[in-house]
Amino acid sequence: MNLEIKGVHYDIEDETKDYIEKKIHRIDYALDLIVDLMITITKEKRRLKIESKINFRWNYSTHLKVVSYDLKPGIDKLLDKLDNKILKEKDKIQEH
Repeated sequence: MNLEIKGVHYDIEDETKDYIEKKIHRIDYALDLIVDLMITITKEKRRLKIESKINFRWNYSTHLKVVSYDLKPGIDKLLDKLDNKILKEKDKIQEH
């Protein structure tokens, strides 16, 4: 899995990267299913927009977005959504 983290109007610090990489271990069960995971953090006035784009092995991609005022709770919320989406897609594939 390729992980890309970038910031728009926001400087990504090493602490932020480490926090995201630590939280990504929640989806270790799906590393063989995901080709690319791109996380973008955009600062808009006082809030942060945290987005992710996932490319799955079977040529399916999806986009998730969370808007938060705090970085770490926003990342946690995004990874909860990401975990649910991966489980849903994994179940769809197993049914076929």
